[in-house]
Formats: sequence, C-alpha cells, structure tokens
Amino acid sequence: MNTTIAEYFLSFDVFRSFVSRISLWLGTDVTPFIVFMIFLLGALVITLVLATVGGFGTYAERKISADIQARIGPNRVGPYGLFQLIADGIKMVSKEDIAPKTADLFLFYLAPFLAIFGVFSTFAVIPFGSGITLTDLNVGVFYLVAISSLVGVGVFLGGYASNSKWSMLGGMRGASQIISYEIPVTLSILAMVLLSGGMSFGQIVGSQGAFPHQWFLFHNPFSFIAFFVLFTGALAETNRAPFDLPEAESELVSGYHTEYTGMRFGLFALAEYVEVFVVSGVAVSLFLGGYNVPGEEFGHSLAGQGAQATVFFLKTCALYYVVIWIRWTFPRLRVDQLMVICWKYLTPIAIFNLVGCAVWLVVFDGKSMFELFFHH
Repeated sequence: MNTTIAEYFLSFDVFRSFVSRISLWLGTDVTPFIVFMIFLLGALVITLVLATVGGFGTYAERKISADIQARIGPNRVGPYGLFQLIADGIKMVSKEDIAPKTADLFLFYLAPFLAIFGVFSTFAVIPFGSGITLTDLNVGVFYLVAISSLVGVGVFLGGYASNSKWSMLGGMRGASQIISYEIPVTLSILAMVLLSGGMSFGQIVGSQGAFPHQWFLFHNPFSFIAFFVLFTGALAETNRAPFDLPEAESELVSGYHTEYTGMRFGLFALAEYVEVFVVSGVAVSLFLGGYNVPGEEFGHSLAGQGAQATVFFLKTCALYYVVIWIRWTFPRLRVDQLMVICWKYLTPIAIFNLVGCAVWLVVFDGKSMFELFFHH
C-alpha cells in the first residue's frame, strides 16, 4: 500500500513512541509539527538529489554521445571527467548576468524560475517507493499534467520577453510544440488511469507487479502501443532531439534562451535535464511497474524502501539512456513534420488506444494478456 513519507515513519511503533514522549514532555501534541518537518526534510532531500541528477545528466549526455561518436568526452576534470559538472556549475554562477536593454525585465527574469518550479513541483506526486512519496494525491495525474505545463509557459515567456527575433521564434515553436504534444501524452496517461481505476500514482503503481508480465506495458496490445506514444510525446514536450525545434542552434542561434547568460541560462538547462528524469520516472510508474519489488513485507522495511528506490532509479536511468541515445541517432525534424507527427499520427493513435483499453477492460473483465493465456 502506497503511503506518504510521514505516514510511513509514523507506522513504526518506535517512532510513534518517540513522538508521544516528546508530546508528553512538552505538554502538547507535536505530531503535526513532526509531520511538517518530515515533509520539509523529504522535499529538501528529493530536491537536492534530483538537482545533482540534472548535473549528472549533462555528464551522461557528453559521455554517451562521445561513445556513440567514437570519441572520449570529458576526461580532464576529476577521474573520468566526473567533476566536469562542478566546473560547469562554477562557470554558470561566475558568469555575468546580463539582459537585453529592450527586454521585458520582469518576465525575462521570471521565465527560468517558472521552468524550474514546474519541473521540481512534479516530484510531489512521483512515488520513489511505497513509503517515499511526498503526497499520494487521488488526482495525482491531473496535478502532474497541470503543474508541468508551467515549463511550457517558462519557455514561451523566455522567448517573448527577450525581445529578440531568434528567441521569439524559439518561444513560439516551444509553445506550439508543448501544447500540441500534451494531447497524445495525456490520452496515453488516461489509458493507464482506466486500467488502474484511479488517478493516484500510488494506485497505478500498486495495480502492477514486480515482474514484466505484471506491468501495464504488457497488459494488452493497446497499452503496449500507448507506451511508445507517450514516450515519443514526452521527447517533444521536453524539447529533446529530434524534437528540439525551440532551440535549433543551426537556425535560431540558441532558440528561446539565446539572450540568457550565467545562472539564468543554467536554470533552463537544469530544468531540461531534470524534466527528462521526470518524464522517464512517470513512464516507469505508468507502464514499467514503478518501484515494485517482490515481497510485500520486505517492501515495508527500511531495506525494502531502499530496494524499491534503487529499482525505480535503475528503470528511470535506463529510459534516460534511451532518451540520450535517440538524440544522437536521429536528425532534427522540420516544424511541419513535427506537427504532422502529432496531429495526424500520435493523437489519432492515442485516441484509438484509449478506446481500445476501455473495450479490453469490458470484454476481458480487466484481465491482462498473460492472465488470459496462462491462467485458467
């Protein structure tokens, strides 16, 4: 059963006894304060860990691309170039922060913070383990789709507020691309909501098992196709190649963040790499069994929580690798090709999958292909 971090710790008799003793000593119930502090510390830890994931994402990008292109990549700063991300961080912080004279300064400064806020806010509902979730909202999917839209707003405002033709074109491309591809992505997510019977990520992950035949990816033919629709749409929503039209350095200098320098540019870069981790984690939770490990009793223990978090991170990093692999394999699409793929192909396929999943549930009483073929 999925629980929040606070509920998980309060489920232990030792911890409850500790809280009761403090309450007795102070003469007042300190449980609400303890719960608040657990959530606060959990949010800080998750934010700090995922910020480093964004940094290591840039390192992984360089190393994997170098491997694909038969070259070395970062190898001078630290062992195997591992401290390159620290050097990049120092460079970003130390660079001069300038803005165009004719820019809308308020929106110009607001845009990167909207992007980073929209990305990190999604971690509130992503379950890293059955007891490592900040909040298991019963409308978690709705919250995720809504709050992640802030990234698109940040991209558009970054281009618009710069008062530069290159940035403006990148911002417009980003807005149209993100808004368009949200439709097939959301429809694919709704197909998994149908299979699980709820919009809570805890319920969606709990409806799956630890083994591949128990994942929603292999539940039925429509859910299998829905995974690839969602993954393709997620690449476009995160502005990753071959869908990186909002940046398109060969056409738009650097796209929507052309006029940004220093740490403000760094926030856009961090938002992109962390967002790739987010969409990979969402795909893992929806289709690949999430954090599930064999043994329910084992999963409730602290060792089990560590195992669940490890499984979740390994699956997510595997998808992260595929995202980087795709970037350095396929050429960038044209704008018209990008829109044709969304509206003429992915959206109709996503609608077909949603209807197909609904029909499958009714006809086969919610049973998966494995249950139909191997269970009598």
